Amino acid sequence: MCWICDAKTSLSLTGPASDLPHVPSSTAAQDDAEYHRPWSQRRAFLLAAGAAAAGPALAQVDVGSASSMRKLVPAETLEKSATQQYTQVIGEARSKGALMPDNHPQVQRLRSMARRLIPYSTQWNPRVNQWRWEVNVIASKEINAWCMPGGKIAFYTGILDTLKLSDDEAAMVMGHEMAHALREHARERLAKSQATNMGLRLGAQLLGLGQMGDVAANLGTQLLTLKYSRDDETEADLVGLEIAARGAYRPQASVQLWQKMSAVSGGKGGLGFLSTHPSGPDRIRQLQANVPKVEALYERARRG
Repeated sequence: MCWICDAKTSLSLTGPASDLPHVPSSTAAQDDAEYHRPWSQRRAFLLAAGAAAAGPALAQVDVGSASSMRKLVPAETLEKSATQQYTQVIGEARSKGALMPDNHPQVQRLRSMARRLIPYSTQWNPRVNQWRWEVNVIASKEINAWCMPGGKIAFYTGILDTLKLSDDEAAMVMGHEMAHALREHARERLAKSQATNMGLRLGAQLLGLGQMGDVAANLGTQLLTLKYSRDDETEADLVGLEIAARGAYRPQASVQLWQKMSAVSGGKGGLGFLSTHPSGPDRIRQLQANVPKVEALYERARRG
């Protein structure tokens, strides 16, 4: 779906809201305590209503309004399809012994990270309050990570181990992938693709939402291979940067992350993420220009 999309995206939860874990504040000390707290035996990382904890906040990065074209595909239908796809991917990984257990350090690390980022996602998409977030880790040499519509996140061990990601760098990956879901880039891409393929354009309304709902339900299998536009990638970079900064992760790590990506993109195999998230000097320069805009958010979050 994206990682870090020009150069790829997964996760899901089940169970009542009362089963959701407490969402801590974004301070590093509280997060460390939360990291060592025993986890539920569930495979999934459940967190829905807690996303509103941080409350509204003025965005510091400028990405404009989300495309209205996405409305041609019902969000509920696409999110349901994504959940089914995610469940299938996680099930296949489990059957092959490739799904990392709940007590694995990398799983705990990433779920702890998600606790710090999710509360700052509400301002970017009000539907977040209905999402059932999940975070899982799949053992694979592929350099990849993704987040499906509805908050279904997956990291592959390849991206963590090959790039030797620090917490700050991993948070930039997670923020970027979350941003694709929050800005509904998959919904927009699918809507535009189907509008073109089916000759909708100005006559889109003649099909009715029912038919577009069927389209969304049948396109879930495309979510892992969907390629985003350059504008989508820029949005995800900047929104992810701000979310991570609000979660007390160092903004400059976004630049370091893409420098690492550039270093490994020269002909190596297994770069699933880079196939959909191209790296390059323009991307790095744009991040460098926006880091100062979120530094104050980071310092405030770091001080608690």
